[in-house]
Amino acid sequence: MIDFPRTDSHRLDDQRLATLRARFLADSRNRTVQNALARQDVDEVAVDHEVLLSLRSEVSVHLDDWKVTNQYESGRCWLFAILNLLRADARGRLGVKDFEFSQTHAMYWDKLERANLLLDEIVATADQPLDGRLMSHLLAGPLEDGGQWDMAVSVLLRHGAVPKQLMPETYASSHSKHMNARLHQRLRRAALDLREVADDPQEVSIRREQALSDIHTILTVHLGTPPERVDWEWRDDRGDFHRVSEQPQEFLARACWLPLEEYVCLVDDPRPEHPKGALLTVEHLGNVVGGRPVRYLNVSSARMKKLAVQALKRGEPVWFGCDVAQQELRAEGRWAANLLDYEDVYQVPLTLTKEERVRTGESQMTHAMLLTGVDLTDDETPLRWRVENSWGPGRGEEGFFVMADSWFDEYVFEVAVRRSDLDETERGIVDADAEVITLPAWDPMGALA
Repeated sequence: MIDFPRTDSHRLDDQRLATLRARFLADSRNRTVQNALARQDVDEVAVDHEVLLSLRSEVSVHLDDWKVTNQYESGRCWLFAILNLLRADARGRLGVKDFEFSQTHAMYWDKLERANLLLDEIVATADQPLDGRLMSHLLAGPLEDGGQWDMAVSVLLRHGAVPKQLMPETYASSHSKHMNARLHQRLRRAALDLREVADDPQEVSIRREQALSDIHTILTVHLGTPPERVDWEWRDDRGDFHRVSEQPQEFLARACWLPLEEYVCLVDDPRPEHPKGALLTVEHLGNVVGGRPVRYLNVSSARMKKLAVQALKRGEPVWFGCDVAQQELRAEGRWAANLLDYEDVYQVPLTLTKEERVRTGESQMTHAMLLTGVDLTDDETPLRWRVENSWGPGRGEEGFFVMADSWFDEYVFEVAVRRSDLDETERGIVDADAEVITLPAWDPMGALA
């Protein structure tokens, strides 16, 4: 740390405050903007209407003909996005256009599995200082709602899926704040208890199992008891009656034939020390003991877009993760890299590159959704993308958003694609486990959507 001499030269004294005030008032434009912002949100002043008008909803490749889902006041977007991907296949196989998998079921098992893994992590890191960076990170929000693609796959492969009717929404699944607070309290209590007896394996086992039992109780009273079997009857859209009685894993295999275990998560990490073509992972990131490791193949944004277009043209939506709140008009359901000109409003420099945003904490993956369409030029260049969100039908066009291709480059960080769509070199990298670059637990690439 640089030790600057302590002086009074930078105090906000009366003279400096008077200078700042005079400088502000000297530009009449500042008063005009001040008056405008006194009565409306800054986005209404900053929006470039020409850009907004260019974000038309019609696209040349358009898959969705279904209704959007709603995660309400929870952070389950990553689970909603993957279950929406699966239902795009299941609705045809089950013959039910508006079919939904239970998002509460996936949420329940993610949190119980994640608590189980975290208890192991607490024991394994007992030699780390409790107020150190690693433990502060692990205990900051140990059972928050967010997650990553590979974590969702781990839950689904382990626990399957059930129709929404068999484990519907509860208040806590849709409004998870208070449930999560109690889960966090119990896990932090467990961290102290387990570290206290870390040298006694028998006592560790006793306290670990009690903590897991308590977490199970909290989850079950809030979310309900997951069904052990899918005993379900339905009438398809043609009027034919069906009945099944099987395990959740069997039901998922019946309802959806997408090979989840073969998907690869691609990222655009813009930092040059993580070269394109590198396989990345993040320490302590995961949710299932013995589950699928979280790994990313670092590629360019252009490569991600090419593979996303390929999947869409084949008729498959694409799971993706992004920094959702940047350059966004939420009510209209529109994103573009130059949609909101804040620099013009304030007359101050605000622009950062994608790399600079990642390095400074300005940008990381905060939300996951589905690409369900793309508008292509004659030479296959994307102009804009159609997006299925999970915020209900009240925003955008009945819940569907439009993303300019420029926004994809700047704010999309991840897409999940089939391994078979990768080229030979990329498949070789994915299979070369020994060459993985391991990032620290707090790295931005480990952000949870």
